[in-house]
This record gives sequence, C-alpha cells and structure tokens, in this order.
Amino acid sequence: MSTLKDRLTADMRAALKARDELTTSTLRMALAAVGTAEVAGKAKRELSDDEVLAVLTKEAKKRREAAAAFADAGRAEQADKETAEGAVLDRYLPKQLAEQELTELVAGALAAGGFTEKSQMGPAMKAAQAAVAGRAEGGRVAAEVRRQLGL
Repeated sequence: MSTLKDRLTADMRAALKARDELTTSTLRMALAAVGTAEVAGKAKRELSDDEVLAVLTKEAKKRREAAAAFADAGRAEQADKETAEGAVLDRYLPKQLAEQELTELVAGALAAGGFTEKSQMGPAMKAAQAAVAGRAEGGRVAAEVRRQLGL
C-alpha cells in the first residue's frame, strides 16, 4: 500500500478519535475516491503515491470549483464548508508554486525543448507539466505557456 494512502488512513482514524467531523468526512471522501481509482480498469491494483496525489489534486480542484459555485449562488455556508474541505486536502498536496517560480520553470522547459511557435503548444505543455511536476494547476501552467509562446 502507498505511504500517502497509509497517512490518509491514519489521519482519518486520528480525526475520528478526536471527533473532528470535517477532517473525518473529508478524508473518508478522499479515501473513497482513491478506492474508486484503484478498482477502475480491468483489475484492482494499488495506486502509487503519485497516482494518489493525482486523485487528491482532482478532489481539491472539485472543492474549489464547488466553493466558487456556491458563493456565486449566494450559499455562503455551503461555500465555506467546501473551502474548509479543500484546506484539509491541501495538507496532503505539494506546496503550490509562486508566479515567479512558475514563470522560470516554464521558461526553462520551453528553452530546453526549443519550443517557440504556437503550433508546438501540445509538446510544450507536456514539457512544462513535467517540469512543474504537479506543483501548479494545469490551467495556470497552460496560461503561462500560452503567454510565453505569444498566443
């Protein structure tokens, strides 16, 4: 079993004992999503830490989007709950890159690959995503790649 999944399970048990309902429910949801990802496909398999991290990143993004939707609909209480759940998940995600760090990493990836034209957006994104290694959302990376390619 992956160490990140073990950590999620241990933290959920600790939150359960501490009667921390928000953390318990959030980690249960995260572990359920990991379990669903494990059984997706033809055969059940254990996810690596990177795959578990990808599942947690998706779940955190869902929470941010839901919080924004609830806030726009005037449901502040539900938006606050989604934001709090996102904060719990953020504890398990790598620290997000600052704008300056993202700019430098993308510039380095584009220079290393020799990407200069807008027709190279696909390969440029692949190189940039590899350089960023999950420390920034795909939308931020794509926007920076577009900016640097002059799109």
